[in-house]
Amino acid sequence: MKKLFAILFATALTLPMFAQYGRIYPGRPTRPMPPTRSYHYDNYYGLRLGVGFTTVNSDDSRLDGGTSKAGLNLGFAAGFQIVPSSPLYFETGLYYTEKGGKGSYDAKKFTYNLNYLEVPLLLKYAIPFSYRGSVQPYVGGYLACGIGGKVKDYGNRQAFSSFSSDNFRRFDGGLRLGCGVQYDIVYGEVAYEFGLANVCNDAFETSHNRCLYLNVGVNF
Repeated sequence: MKKLFAILFATALTLPMFAQYGRIYPGRPTRPMPPTRSYHYDNYYGLRLGVGFTTVNSDDSRLDGGTSKAGLNLGFAAGFQIVPSSPLYFETGLYYTEKGGKGSYDAKKFTYNLNYLEVPLLLKYAIPFSYRGSVQPYVGGYLACGIGGKVKDYGNRQAFSSFSSDNFRRFDGGLRLGCGVQYDIVYGEVAYEFGLANVCNDAFETSHNRCLYLNVGVNF
């Protein structure tokens, strides 16, 4: 399934070869507008594919995955211009993202996967650097729900569900900071997530997700 998604995104990334016009801002034509022309509301939709480098910082040594692991990030984005006189956008969407970490407990190696469906809630500002491109810094938050994952104990050769009463809670949320660059319809971004929600089920311990994302995609 992951290979199929990768093929679909690679196909989508070839679309700029057939595009006659790019975009200064997400969804806006690259042709310069006349000085007397007023701005108009401009929305966009995008596909994203990338990788996340994730850790889980925990007070519980059994759940502390301080060594990063790589995971898939795949999703759909939608942006909506907030006011017609400014390239300020609200962006949301739906992503499948793989988080987790690696560590050791009692000198035994373990890894765990925390797979989520995630909704970003971002404010993005587009700064043009040419008629075809723009830099797009953003800030906001995210909400996520765990849908699967395994804790693998290599010392005892056992595997358990990540989301259980002994391990992690399904709900996650926090802050997201990042910056995107768009040229024509091709888009790339780097982002960092600070998990604020305690994803540990232990009432006396805390665990928080951290993730660095590198994504590419297209905007329409």
